[in-house]
Amino acid sequence: MTTKKLKLAFIEKDIARKLAYKNRKNSLVKKVEELTTLCGIDACAIIYGPYDPQPEIWPSPSGVQNVISKFKTASEYEQRKKMVNQESFLKERISKAEKQLNKQWRDNKEKETTMLIFQCLNAGGIVPNDSSVAGLNDLALMIDKNLMEIGRRIEISDSNSNIHQSQGENQITTAQFDPPLPLLQPPPPPPPTVSDVDEVEMMSRLGWL
Repeated sequence: MTTKKLKLAFIEKDIARKLAYKNRKNSLVKKVEELTTLCGIDACAIIYGPYDPQPEIWPSPSGVQNVISKFKTASEYEQRKKMVNQESFLKERISKAEKQLNKQWRDNKEKETTMLIFQCLNAGGIVPNDSSVAGLNDLALMIDKNLMEIGRRIEISDSNSNIHQSQGENQITTAQFDPPLPLLQPPPPPPPTVSDVDEVEMMSRLGWL
């Protein structure tokens, strides 16, 4: 079951805001604890809130002091290497949104040009449209791109056909030069059976009777 998308806005109701603060604070402390255990790093949390007389500290005041001291003893480059503030964070988000917007604009432009190509094919010529010179240039580029793709697929299809044809010829040639299989010979006739009269005559000749 999918969770409902959270609306990031100030909660007007005091009870709901207090409940959200408590839940988020506990979740944040739990995540920091999991981060230290799973990744083996030193981390701490200090949370100031309007509902507690003292700030929430994790893991302990001494643990927080150790993390802060370790951070201060590091070089300035190490301290600022992965540090972000509100301004840099917003700039990064804006840059990412601009890239997504440009990608979406290119995708929409390509779809519009493709639809115009199909309209021209159905009409048998250039259909009236509001495209500018730049739009017509995009149309020409899209047509050239499709023609190149069609030509590439035709070459691949012809190449595959030649490969299959060559394999078939090799199989035929191999079959022609293979020695013929020996013909099956009929089984030898069974030995003649001895009748009772012949058996008596043979025994008398041997002196057995």
